[in-house]
Amino acid sequence: MNRREFLKAGLIGTTATLIGTSDLAHALQYAAAEPVVFPTPVYRTLGRTGLKITVVSFGAMLTPEAEVMEVAFDHGINYVDTARRYMGGKNEEIVGRALKSRRDRVYLATKIQPASLSKEAIFKDVETSLKALETDYIDVIQLHNLTDRVRIFDPEIREALVRLKEQGKVRFCGVTTHTNQVQVLNALMEDKDRFFDTALVGYNFKSDNDLKEAIAKAAQKKIGIIAMKTQAGGYVTDALGPISPHRAALKWALQDKNVTAAIPGMRDLTELREDMGVMGLKLSYFDELILQRYGAAVSPYYCHFCGKCESTCPNGVAISTINRCIMYAEAYKNMELSRATYREVPVIASASKCLDCQTCVARCINRLDIPAKMARARKILV
Repeated sequence: MNRREFLKAGLIGTTATLIGTSDLAHALQYAAAEPVVFPTPVYRTLGRTGLKITVVSFGAMLTPEAEVMEVAFDHGINYVDTARRYMGGKNEEIVGRALKSRRDRVYLATKIQPASLSKEAIFKDVETSLKALETDYIDVIQLHNLTDRVRIFDPEIREALVRLKEQGKVRFCGVTTHTNQVQVLNALMEDKDRFFDTALVGYNFKSDNDLKEAIAKAAQKKIGIIAMKTQAGGYVTDALGPISPHRAALKWALQDKNVTAAIPGMRDLTELREDMGVMGLKLSYFDELILQRYGAAVSPYYCHFCGKCESTCPNGVAISTINRCIMYAEAYKNMELSRATYREVPVIASASKCLDCQTCVARCINRLDIPAKMARARKILV
């Protein structure tokens, strides 16, 4: 038995344990398939922008080297998402290096910092981003981390964005959201001016049905939907043996035709090959079994970020955001991002407020242990 046959045999043995012998034929086909490293790009149109972008696009937040992005762009990926605050501003610089000699064939999205509410602050953010990215314009500028409808209708923010578009520094405007996503999407749809063109949302196989429905309605209104957090944390678990859930999770998000693209974080060439190989593939029965097992394994600690628990907390603790900070630390292994995100939480909404209560009355509809999660935050995020 050669090495390839040995690895396939190991996979089939593990698969038999996971799903039973009746499905071994399908598992054998799955294991025997040669990995598609750089497939022919598949495109969808990003809402009313008219931009045709690859269904697997590049989430740059965790990427430490420009070379990984360069390979992605040279093999067809044509949309990259970064932000002013990632890596303390260094991430935009890395993206800028990767875009040299490629800017005319890659669409670029970045974000305004959540605290930037005045025209002056927004102008400064965009100018700083343009300099770091070494470009004259941004294709999609996004309001970062919306948790409600307030910034969507803020007249000063809109005035600043209109001015930036008139100057040719920005082409389209969007928003990003992790918490209260349905409320944010509904606000975009209620806007008679249709000011914002895109929405970057956390969406994966663990998402609630109300989010799926809101995405469908937003897409019908020609709002371009891009999915992030498609891997439900991407936690390391031994529940699947050597089988990775990442391709299955990505396929699940992309099977929804209301989603234009997903932007999985790709830190190295291995992750790039794995994610790019999904383009053109359908979600299979075996994929669904993988996701069932992975979902069960992470359910004790994965937060859906629905925000429904927060209305049950008398102290107004930002439970969803704090849980996201914990995920960045434990699943992403990125303490810098975790602590930077936690610093944005007001003190009155931080995990320290939980110490004011003898008994926690906040309730998670998915049965997460909220007191344990908040205690974990106090331990690792200070």
